[in-house]
Amino acid sequence: MAAPLRIVAVANQKGGVGKTTTSVNLATALAACGRKVLLIDFDPQGNASTGLGIVDRKFNSYRLVTSGCSAREAVQSTLVPRLDIIPAVVDLSAAEVELTDMERREYQLADGISGICSEYQYVIIDCPPSLGMLTVNSLTAATSVLVPLQCEFYALEGLTQLMHTIEAVRAGLNPHLLMQGIVLTMYDTRNRLSSMVANDVRGHLGHLVYDTVIPRNVRVSEAPSFGQPVLMYDLKCPGSQAYAALAAEVLTQERHAA
Repeated sequence: MAAPLRIVAVANQKGGVGKTTTSVNLATALAACGRKVLLIDFDPQGNASTGLGIVDRKFNSYRLVTSGCSAREAVQSTLVPRLDIIPAVVDLSAAEVELTDMERREYQLADGISGICSEYQYVIIDCPPSLGMLTVNSLTAATSVLVPLQCEFYALEGLTQLMHTIEAVRAGLNPHLLMQGIVLTMYDTRNRLSSMVANDVRGHLGHLVYDTVIPRNVRVSEAPSFGQPVLMYDLKCPGSQAYAALAAEVLTQERHAA
């Protein structure tokens, strides 16, 4: 029997925490494991699209949520087998304002992708680094939230605001929204602070935190400039191995939930 659809919003209002890197490489790893995956670039910076070498962005997530195109028009294949993408353009930043006056403004993304979701087993949404209308649309469309959390001093402080937003969306818009998990990113084995933050986060959030930790790795940083996920750029590097391990944990969650 086919696995049920899972729509995972990768969210954190802080920038520079590895959100897009996690979106691209988790999507790639899930596709490599045989899942049919759609990645939605919902960040106006469009870094997920760049990281997969997408040049043609005529049909995009901005036009999708402002009724300028259909999801089927916006979807395109990537260099990764079984991984499709809806790319983003900088115009998406205008949607924060434009969505405000629309009917069902919080549901524009959910409504827009509803006709194609049955074709996928995972939809990964790369959210913008904010808690505005785009992120609310992502959380309303999602079945779960995955939070990349950088191993830095203020990590838990920033997480509190995001958790409040998730609870508000669950209470008012999407009662079925679950916490997929928290993944610690940019872990530096040479830095004692990374270990302290990891222990602190696990102490506060326990089972919500994945066992897999994403290390700081130069190959992960290099890969987007070549328009490739790190899993294709250098499969054997520590960053690739970590994202493969994260995908394995996500698939284990899938089996346990079935």
